[in-house]
Amino acid sequence: MSAPTNEGTTPSSQETVEAVNDVRLVGRLAAPAESRELPSGDTLVAFRVVVDRPPGQQQRQRVDALECVVWSGRVKRSVRTWREGDVVEVSGSIRRRFFRTAVGTGSRVEVEVRSGRVLRRARSG
Repeated sequence: MSAPTNEGTTPSSQETVEAVNDVRLVGRLAAPAESRELPSGDTLVAFRVVVDRPPGQQQRQRVDALECVVWSGRVKRSVRTWREGDVVEVSGSIRRRFFRTAVGTGSRVEVEVRSGRVLRRARSG
């Protein structure tokens, strides 16, 4: 049995720490989702979720606009039916994706969505 570690120290090599990359967002759809074909031939669906910051955390910015992408077929079909202003819930993982640009390598941090649903439809009209 190993001795307990003090706060701020590194756990021993025998202890296992579970890595977690799990995101849940609830917010408004900023605009309809867009399908994009990548140079590799893969197709993704991209959209932006606008999440209000909680009161007290709204220093200069009241919302966060977070880029989301979907790779799987079932979720892509569902997201394509969402409308601007819909309140949605998405779950997934934070990813940093690298790609080539005309001036070199670029990167983007986004939420890779595993599941999503509409919580409330936007008012029409």
